[in-house]
Parts: sequence; structure tokens; C-alpha cells
Amino acid sequence: MTAPSIAIVGAGPSGCYLAQALRKQWAEARIDIFDRLPVPFGLVRYGVAPDHPGTKAVTRQFERLFERDGIGFHGNLTLGRDFTLDELREAYDVVALATGLAADRRLGIPGDDLPGVYGAGALTRRLNDHPDEQGMRPDLGRRAVIIGQGNVGIDVLRLLSKPEAAFEGSELSPEALAACRATPLARLDIVGRSSAAEAKCDAAMLRELGRLAGLSFHFHATLPAPESVEDQAVSLRLAAFHELAERHTESHTESNGCQIHFHFGWTPEAVLGEARVEAVRFHGGESGRETLELAADSLITAIGFAQHDPDLPGAPDAPRPDDQGRLAPGLYCTGWLRRGPRGTIPENRQDARAVAATIAADLVADRAERPLGRPGAAALPAAAIARATDFAGWKRIQAVEAAEAPAGRLCRRIPDLARLLEIAQATPVGGP
Repeated sequence: MTAPSIAIVGAGPSGCYLAQALRKQWAEARIDIFDRLPVPFGLVRYGVAPDHPGTKAVTRQFERLFERDGIGFHGNLTLGRDFTLDELREAYDVVALATGLAADRRLGIPGDDLPGVYGAGALTRRLNDHPDEQGMRPDLGRRAVIIGQGNVGIDVLRLLSKPEAAFEGSELSPEALAACRATPLARLDIVGRSSAAEAKCDAAMLRELGRLAGLSFHFHATLPAPESVEDQAVSLRLAAFHELAERHTESHTESNGCQIHFHFGWTPEAVLGEARVEAVRFHGGESGRETLELAADSLITAIGFAQHDPDLPGAPDAPRPDDQGRLAPGLYCTGWLRRGPRGTIPENRQDARAVAATIAADLVADRAERPLGRPGAAALPAAAIARATDFAGWKRIQAVEAAEAPAGRLCRRIPDLARLLEIAQATPVGGP
């Protein structure tokens, strides 16, 4: 069987894991990954908390795809701007969409568009120096409310309350930290719909909070005993909550002195304020019929992600994939585009393997109707190929970011798109 030409749109973990799985299927296949940014790795680079460099270390195995496994990287190319989906499908035997879901899901309640409401995804990208978020200067004030108690909500809680000295050894730039924490927060309320037992955060994330100096933790609900539940993950989470609760008498005058308040079982009802956020009202509580109103200078939503492109899977009127990730003959999707915004980075590997197996089975079954041998990138518009960046350009960016790292940081990410392109497209010494 002739090896196929395969295009993957999106160089984040979903796209890279799919390329990895497809390379194992076909050693000779022409596999190209496209991304709208001149840098690869998407969610790992810009969506993982910058003080979790260990989680970002997965990029080392992804780099081997481009360095040793013959996968092509074409950055600075946007689907719909530089080429259409039809043009991509004409050029390649297989096209797989792996662009993820980047838009913060809105609360859908009165006042959720007031100034002072921020999405956790956008805030995390700002802290990671994403080029799209450089205009973001969040005014959080002294008191913020976070809605959502999953790992993303806990990440934001930690990043906004962590003592500045504790960021040593991270990838968080001093400039991004200053932009997002212009005023030290005195109080953070984190609110979830679920009970403490059903909260979606990991125990390890809570224990990390407990290791930070200068914070006090307050719980506005009865915490079940860890030994009262059989599920080990739930028991560990409850134990971690109890450990935080035991610190409630710790002085919060040290360091930044932020008070952390946990509220469980509350559903947001309205964001209150005239010119900007002033308070958030909830209903629920232990009886289910109570009302809670929390004063707030800002509100951060951490309730999941949605599709911002109306033509891609996940948008209300866009085509939906089947259970195996098929959108049309020769067209597939993987990762959050296929299964929605849930699951960790490692879970994308299993998803990618399943989609790769589907692609392989379809190519065998359809080989009579869909002969292989399409030319790949050479058939795309010449203007698009001329503006593309490659993996060598990414390595130049990576070297500059490491060389410019401030004291106590692993790197200084370049937030300016023009400078990223200048470095990526520079002609190396000795010629192209």
C-alpha cells in the first residue's frame, strides 16, 4: 500500500500525539503539521501554568517528531487565511484537525460581560506571554472571585496568590506577572457548583497550595471525612481539603497575605455592578435554597472552553464528528475537537491512537475509491508556503528565549509576534 500524505492542523499536544501515532503506522508517510503561530506545542506552551515546567517537559518527545521522525512543521499559516480546507484536502490524502478549543466558556448569566470579568484561559495565556493576549491588562483589584473548582481554577488561584519569590525556576516572566498582579490580592473566593467530594480538582494541586507561605484557607461548608468515601481519588481530595482547612488559624499577614475562601454547592445567578463588577450572586448552598452574594472587584471564570471558529467542530452549526473522529471521507478531528474540552494532556495520546487506527482502517477499506499519492504541501498556494516558518526557525526562537532568561527563570518567552517571525525567518549564518 502506498504511504499517504497527511496534513494535521494544530501543533499542540493533540496534533503532535496524532503525528506520533501515524508515524508508527507508516514510516514512509509524508506528515506535515500546520499551526497559525510560528511556534509549535500550543496548549503545552501557552495553556499550562508557567510555574509547572515539569508538565511542559512533554515537548521534548514532541521535538523528536520533527528532529528524527521526519514530520514537517509549517508555522505562521492560518486555515481560512492562507489556504482553505478544500485546498488542504485536495493537496493531502488525509487531513486531521487538531486545533483544540481556546475560547473561555461564558457563564450565560446577567452581567457576565461587565468590565472586570476575565476568562481563566485568556488569563493563563497572558501569564504565558501568548502574542494574542498582549493587550490584556487585567484589573483584578483587591478582591477577586473565581468560578470553577477544576484544575484550571486551582491553577489561577495559585498563580494569583503565590508569593513572587516562589516563582523562581518557573517560566513566568516578571513582566507578565506585573501585568496580571498590579495590586496584591487580599482575598480570593473560589466557588463551585459541586460539593467538596465532587470537586473536579486533583489532590496534588491542593497539596501544592498548602505548601505556599503566607496564605490562609477558609471553608464555608462542612467537609466530609476522607475515610467516609470509598473512591481513592475522592478520599485524597478530601484529605487535601482538610489539610488546608487546618491552616485557617495561620497568620495571613506574612508575604502577600491573601485569604483563600472555598465555597461549595453554589450556582452563579448574576454578576452585579454598574460600570464594572461589584459583586457576584449565587443560589444553592447546603439546603439548595440559599442565596450568597460575594463582593468582588473582579471575576474569573474557569468553567471550561468553547469553539471560537464557527466553521470548526464544537461550534453550534459546524459539522459534528462521529465517535471515531470522522468528519467526511479523508477528514478527521482529534483531541478536544472530537470529544469536547475534557481530559489531560496525556489523555490526548490515547485519543490520538484511536483516531490514527481509524484513519489506517479507512485507508485500507477505501483504497479502491480513494487512491493515495496526493502531493502534499507542494500543491498549496505558493504565497502560503513562502510565509511559513519551519522547525529550524522554532529552534532559533527557543535559543533566544533561553539566552534572554531573567535571573531565576528558565526562559523569557517572546510575546511579540513580529519579533517571533523575525527570528524564525532569519537566514542562518552560512545560508539557508
